[in-house]
Amino acid sequence: MNLALAFAQSAQRDPNKTALFWGEAQFSYRQFRAQTLGVAARLGTQFGVKPGDRVGIWLKNCPEFVPAIFGVWQAGAVVVPINNFLKPPEVQFILADAGIDIVILDESMTAGFEILAAQRQGLQSFPVESFGGGDDGSGEPCESAPDALAVILYTSGTTGHPKGAMLSHANLLANVQSCTEELLAVGEDRFVVLLPMFHSFMLTVGVLLPMLIGGSIVLIKTLHPPKSIIMEIVQHRATLLPAVPQFFRALANCPLPADLPLRLCISGGAPLPAEILKQFMARFPIPLLEGYGLSEASPVVSFTPIRGPWKAGSIGVPISNVTVTIQNDQGDILPPGQIGELCVRGANVMQGYWNLPEETADTLRNGWLLTGDIGYVDPDGYFYITDRKKDMLLVNGINVYPREVEEVLYQFPGVKEAAVIGIPDARRGEQPLAFVAAEIDIQLDDKALHNFIRERLADYKVPRKIVFLPALPRNATGKVLKTELRKLI
Repeated sequence: MNLALAFAQSAQRDPNKTALFWGEAQFSYRQFRAQTLGVAARLGTQFGVKPGDRVGIWLKNCPEFVPAIFGVWQAGAVVVPINNFLKPPEVQFILADAGIDIVILDESMTAGFEILAAQRQGLQSFPVESFGGGDDGSGEPCESAPDALAVILYTSGTTGHPKGAMLSHANLLANVQSCTEELLAVGEDRFVVLLPMFHSFMLTVGVLLPMLIGGSIVLIKTLHPPKSIIMEIVQHRATLLPAVPQFFRALANCPLPADLPLRLCISGGAPLPAEILKQFMARFPIPLLEGYGLSEASPVVSFTPIRGPWKAGSIGVPISNVTVTIQNDQGDILPPGQIGELCVRGANVMQGYWNLPEETADTLRNGWLLTGDIGYVDPDGYFYITDRKKDMLLVNGINVYPREVEEVLYQFPGVKEAAVIGIPDARRGEQPLAFVAAEIDIQLDDKALHNFIRERLADYKVPRKIVFLPALPRNATGKVLKTELRKLI
């Protein structure tokens, strides 16, 4: 079994069923299947894509995302979702690292693509506007083996460059099956998709899961104001809502319609603060349950059981066919209550990082995925995260590594020292805050420095504020003391 075959079987079961709602438009499984075949055919005949080739998917949320990814798999190629918030220099690294020569994109990415094409010889674009009705390809999916590479998900790297987590068809199919069981999902369910579809959370839970069980996607067209989302949820009778904690905070302040059809809300992408959970549960008669995952695990690892018990602050228990333990640095499994690193084992765990054997060896130890998250398990088997081993921020549920921002700060003329930390933000979860020290006799301009960063990094990575200091606090070995910087907030 592979993802292309799984989707073909799902489409054949009920071809006339609505697969996706997009405002007033509806797309049936038959339409998506036809477009999938058309995409696969053109990838092969027009663009020369062969099995195993990597194809970039650089799209904002749109219905065409579905036939784009399944079309790539139908052709036996590898999907590389590209964060649509990234700037051309960031995308350029991914294209070069993954060896991507063809990018599926929409009109909004045209200007960025032209910059990329000028720097990468032979780069071709496949606009979704040219998908049409499809149906001009073979109905037989490429015979990709279950352990064949299906997706490379780029996650921010601690060295300043993102790392490509390699997920096989079997990895993703296993995670979809486990999530189906945990969510008690059935073909009658309609999943709300409002988060970016390139994100691992949405790719698996919001796109693959409903498409492979014969369900439906309610793809939200307008995110502001939040009440417009509720209107679409009511209009299309959506039943499951996966989102990040900040969205549920906004939702808790919206008027409550009498006929809200949701049966379950799922919080992921970032820790769910107890206060947000409290506010939401006070307003809505719907369970809001927290899960946990990471791209390297396809991504879902644990979930709060629907039937309970529900424990505030917990990320729940491991999903079916996944094992989670707390380990020390030596790989010893620790008993309940002791703090250590969350380690994951299961069919959902990645094959490794693309072209990074040393980083792969550091992350995969004796069959365990080392998550970099610190926490503990209670006597009932519920897990809790207390800290992050990796120096990472979560902005709107998306990973931001301070080192990447610091590298850009150091490129600005006159910057002598730079350090970035995360500060709590009610709307986004966290925000980057930068501390900068200038060279002697240099006066740095705050606005110019902000513009410099904004030209090189996605907007969510840009520090909300830059604090200028004469010098950054360091220890005896020269390491910046971020604990001291946090005291200055």
